[in-house]
Amino acid sequence: MKEIPIRDEYIKLDQFLKFVNVVSSGIEAKIVIKDGQVKVNGEVELRRGKKLHNQDEVEVNGEHYIINAYQ
Repeated sequence: MKEIPIRDEYIKLDQFLKFVNVVSSGIEAKIVIKDGQVKVNGEVELRRGKKLHNQDEVEVNGEHYIINAYQ
């Protein structure tokens, strides 16, 4: 599992996917999310604006990430 530090309280799911280079654009993020390829905390997430907070876990393309928000 890769720990991903963020500076803010949260990051939106589509922004996160671009941040970790899973996708290269917002359109690509929208497609990946709407196709049900992304899990947040073990459940498929279909909302690209889902806010990810400290210790949330994201799974996509066989990779696992955990959010580490600066406190």
